[in-house]
Amino acid sequence: MSGPAIVVLGAGGLGVAQQIKDVIPGCRIHGLARRMAHPDIGFDDTGKHLRELFTDGTPIIGVCAAGILIRVLSTVLNDKTAEPPVVAVAEDGSAVVPLLGGHHGGNSLANQIGVVFGVLPAVTTAGDARFGIDLENPPHGWILGNPDDVKPFVADLLDNETVLLDDSVPTFVRDGRIPLDLGGTLQVSETVYDVTGSSHHLVYHPAAVAVGVGCERGTAQEELIGLVNRTLGEAKISRFAVAGIFSLDLKEDEPAVHAVAKTLGVGARFFCANELEAQSPRLENPSKIVFREVGCHGVAEGAALAAVGASGKLIVGKHKAVHSTCALAVSPVPIDVALKGKEQGKVFILGTGPGSDGWMTAETEAAVSCATDLVGYTLYLDLLGERAEGKNCHGFPLGKETERVRAALDIAASGKSVALVSSGDPGIYAMATLVFELMGTEKRSEWKRIAITVCPGVSAMQALAARIGAPLGNDFCTISLSDLLTPWIAIQRRVRAAAEGDFVIAFYNPVSLKRTWQLAQALEILLEYRHETTPVIIGRNLGREDEKVRSVTLGTINPMEIDMLTVVLVGSSETRSIARGDDQKWVYTPRGYQGKQSHQTDGTS
Repeated sequence: MSGPAIVVLGAGGLGVAQQIKDVIPGCRIHGLARRMAHPDIGFDDTGKHLRELFTDGTPIIGVCAAGILIRVLSTVLNDKTAEPPVVAVAEDGSAVVPLLGGHHGGNSLANQIGVVFGVLPAVTTAGDARFGIDLENPPHGWILGNPDDVKPFVADLLDNETVLLDDSVPTFVRDGRIPLDLGGTLQVSETVYDVTGSSHHLVYHPAAVAVGVGCERGTAQEELIGLVNRTLGEAKISRFAVAGIFSLDLKEDEPAVHAVAKTLGVGARFFCANELEAQSPRLENPSKIVFREVGCHGVAEGAALAAVGASGKLIVGKHKAVHSTCALAVSPVPIDVALKGKEQGKVFILGTGPGSDGWMTAETEAAVSCATDLVGYTLYLDLLGERAEGKNCHGFPLGKETERVRAALDIAASGKSVALVSSGDPGIYAMATLVFELMGTEKRSEWKRIAITVCPGVSAMQALAARIGAPLGNDFCTISLSDLLTPWIAIQRRVRAAAEGDFVIAFYNPVSLKRTWQLAQALEILLEYRHETTPVIIGRNLGREDEKVRSVTLGTINPMEIDMLTVVLVGSSETRSIARGDDQKWVYTPRGYQGKQSHQTDGTS
């Protein structure tokens, strides 16, 4: 389920919307475009937008009258069990009303918003109102075995039945207003074991079991998954009670470990050898062989014990398969996984596009959102605006590309998620190549264990082409005119080859403060092969407020008017222009459809 959408229909609700966004993670402000400037996401048709959010399962916080939400969503209310939370909030924050999905997080969401404005939400769900607890949504760290049992259970409570008071009743139930009695006919239990509940017996599983695993390099995922499942099954431990998968940090990039975590729907965390060796006095099966290989006397048992802490205990010693091991430990309270070991480090190499927010891809948005740290040229980080709020930002000046990459990899190696930010597309004259180059030349084993994702972006070349028409409609190439890293003689050879091949050419880095002559020489080479009337498109500050796009010709372009913020597209011999009504031109390069149509009309094949 995606983060909540705060839907605002007028500028008067923006203040309240921003307060909610500041407190509830993952929220985005969706604003009626004609009534406000620069919401996170704009829309024109309120009804259509709300219904699309609802059917997509997105929680909705409407800063508007409750009646608007009711009328707009009435046509899509067809499955009570699948509806997302819908909460109405008054424009001044004076009222918070959960309308739908109360037992799917709506009441909890309303309570969070109520705290922001110091108001008591108008919760009307009978059980919540009377007993002060949402039995279907237990606190973080507990999972309800069978949510379908809640409705008849609450009905019995409302009919004045009581819950048996014994040691198995969870603390969060004791803290509510549910009637407890030594002779109660209903039961609420907390257990890590695989116990089946009923409409008279709610079973909650605390996430208190740590699964420790070890394996040889390249172990088959099926083997480790099978071993863990067998170990849990033989111990009769509920899968819902598993807090996480834990291992040695040398296994951070081991696919089998992450596959087990994914299968169980939990995270994978890792400890260094010293942390596992500290558990040696508590191991049931210490191994000198393991110590010689990795620096600790036990991986599976040690990792499980390190995760549950001093108050926890080993409940299943090391079980073995052909290439892997597994052990289980239990904590007396739910395990806060975020405080145990570290995650596998992640680096997202991303491009924000040429400048406009509209050119930032959804994948890039998601990567920035989940990153703990942002690394990049200071200007690029500034362009992220509100997206950078709450992140650890590591800005570098222009020219410090290698330092940026090393910083990103080092930070990720500590277990954090890092977004390495470029403009345009990160794989086109940008940071992605340098990341892999450094990883290949600098033998840093901790870097090799990092998970790396390259998020493609909209390049300046694509943006400029879209602004002017379709000049990249046939074969094209890109050439950087910067000779800082590539000898000029090699660049000349590429320009000549592209000219001979009749490619449309996108020139990146055409000039700079110190490089003012390369573009002129490149144009001279092109004039040896192309007519002076060949269309040339010049784009400066693409996607920004002072964007300028214009079409000239190969014979009239003035290199002195080009700077380092400019991209130059030179057409092929086939590229054509069409006059527009605003004294501008569309530019396109034919694909050959007209010739194909003529060929078919002639009846040839």
